[in-house]
Amino acid sequence: MNIYAIGDIHGEFFKLDALMKRLHPEKDDLLIFLGDYIDRGKMTFEVIDYLVDLNKKHNCVFLEGNHENMFMDFMSGINEDLFIYNGGKKTIKSYYKHGYDIRRNVSYLNRKMPREHITFFQKTVMYHETDEFIFVHAGIHPNTPLANMPPDILLWDRAFTHMAYDGKVVVFGHTPDNTILNEKYKICIDTGACFESMGDLTAVKLPERTFTRQGWTLEDMDDHNNSEKEVGKDLQNDGKDLPGSSSGGWSATNPGSH
Repeated sequence: MNIYAIGDIHGEFFKLDALMKRLHPEKDDLLIFLGDYIDRGKMTFEVIDYLVDLNKKHNCVFLEGNHENMFMDFMSGINEDLFIYNGGKKTIKSYYKHGYDIRRNVSYLNRKMPREHITFFQKTVMYHETDEFIFVHAGIHPNTPLANMPPDILLWDRAFTHMAYDGKVVVFGHTPDNTILNEKYKICIDTGACFESMGDLTAVKLPERTFTRQGWTLEDMDDHNNSEKEVGKDLQNDGKDLPGSSSGGWSATNPGSH
């Protein structure tokens, strides 16, 4: 059995699709996604749909990233500004394009999502551990047992990259860089898929440490940018240029009802 860890996707569906086609995982391989599936990129809805379907065909572990944490708070009416100002507008727009209105000016009680998407977010985990590796989104504190690690460290930490550490190899994302961090006890594979200055989605095959980036994609040929013009302008002021909200709740719904 091989283990593949996949870095921060951030709504970059075409890069995710291209990367998985290059990896060709076998049925019994373990796929570990390091969090931050959403925000910043334009195709969060498609990314989550893809991962939900992938989980039906392969053994997958989905870690919670800080962006999922902010999103779940937002959907519950908590710290809404924090989500909006950290790339959340593009996630809102992506769901709206598919018939789900989750804008901030819609009461959190009336925000809807597909049931499988809700389940996906609710089942993300803070860390995953094997005999040889620890997988987290952001980092750990070397002197704290993993089970007692504060969520802020697991989701937000950027200090771990520079800390002295020797122990079970930690595989993480969250801190983007053009260069993969490949040290004896640390592997960071966030290569900034959503940033123009970087732009790659990276996976590592373990235990041999084979690194794969997504390579060429069809993104530049896709017409999804044109279709977004029908939705409205980029979500300034939380999408107030868009139509009014629907009824319902923070629950699953049928997009055909919109």
